[in-house]
Amino acid sequence: MRVDRRAIDAIVLDIEGTTTSIAFVYEVLFPFARRHLRGFLREHRTSPALADLIVQLELEWADDVARGEAPPPWNPGSGTGGLPDADVSLVAAYVEWLMDRDRKSPALKRLQGLIWERGYQSGELTSDLFADVRPALERWRAAQIPVAIYSSGSALAQRLLFGHTRDGDLTSHFSAFFDTGVGPKTSPESYRRIAAVLGVPPERLLFMSDAAKEIDAARAAGCQTAMVVRPGNPVQALHSPIDVVRSFDEIVVS
Repeated sequence: MRVDRRAIDAIVLDIEGTTTSIAFVYEVLFPFARRHLRGFLREHRTSPALADLIVQLELEWADDVARGEAPPPWNPGSGTGGLPDADVSLVAAYVEWLMDRDRKSPALKRLQGLIWERGYQSGELTSDLFADVRPALERWRAAQIPVAIYSSGSALAQRLLFGHTRDGDLTSHFSAFFDTGVGPKTSPESYRRIAAVLGVPPERLLFMSDAAKEIDAARAAGCQTAMVVRPGNPVQALHSPIDVVRSFDEIVVS
């Protein structure tokens, strides 16, 4: 795929299945968060940050019930002393229910990021990126093309992932980190908002992802797109002809 530098003002990348294998996310990161969930809740039960997350989780729980779903019961205490020890299991049960469904829940994603933060800081977690990622970031930086991330994982989780890789801290290669605070990844409006924040017209933004629905949304917003095909990625149903890359090495900036 040849990219005309004169036609591109910014590149936006997905993470899972694009810069990082799906296996690393599902076999390393998600299980780590699940294993440490209850211990994290107990240790931080009096923290304001956790209190805020519990409020968000309760709102999401109410939305699930309103949609006719059947999440685990929710009635944790909410006194000034923080989350009672006896109610840790209630919060954990709902969070695990969200995890089982791979929900793109903002509260869940924030909580996972906080749990992963400890793992990265202790050295228990080290991000595993595809080998072509760092060289590509260096090439695009040399070409003065700003690069951003857009993922359903929280901005904190994104910074942690790229800050603790086997290739070192790569966060300086990125100009911005976007999560679903800008909107769902399947909504064209989300990509228009990202373009506006980056200060570029949508048609001069190149978005790369492994998910066809995300590609469709970005294209509907007017963005340039490329489908990333990596080992282990599920087959995607493409609704129109599109550029496909199997390595960032295939992207030639000229």
